[in-house]
Amino acid sequence: MPVMPVMPQRTPSRRALLTAAVTVPAAAVGAPLLAAPASAAATTGGVEVVHDWTALVLAAGVTASADAPAARVIRIAGTDFLQLRGGVDCAFTGDAVLGTVPASLAVPKTTRGVCPRNNKAGVNACRVEVSTAGHVTVFGGNAANGITWIALDSFSAVLA
Repeated sequence: MPVMPVMPQRTPSRRALLTAAVTVPAAAVGAPLLAAPASAAATTGGVEVVHDWTALVLAAGVTASADAPAARVIRIAGTDFLQLRGGVDCAFTGDAVLGTVPASLAVPKTTRGVCPRNNKAGVNACRVEVSTAGHVTVFGGNAANGITWIALDSFSAVLA
């Protein structure tokens, strides 16, 4: 009688192991992690609005586009984020102050983000920083490649 070879046990692939490692903990802790506290004043899908949208005070020479620039603070899973929205028209040929966030929005550390700007010579983004003093500064313009507009909607940065 012929001897049948013993087939080795199939081991899970690395992809299967990584998938299990990532999805099981997320499913196990996802709901409590995203749930906002009962005392939250305004929550939407696990996001607590700490400070609602408030208009930025724009610097001289900067004008609001159709969607006026504003800032807010939200909290997701206990972490505060500063968000900006709206757009501005400007004429920056160097690093410049776009405006300030409202004094009621305390920024504990300088936060940075990247925002879309007019595309010139393939450069279509600029760095935007909000300082602890509340100044919103734009970096990336120069005499040969000035910034004429900025969309702030993509700015979202951790505050602490």
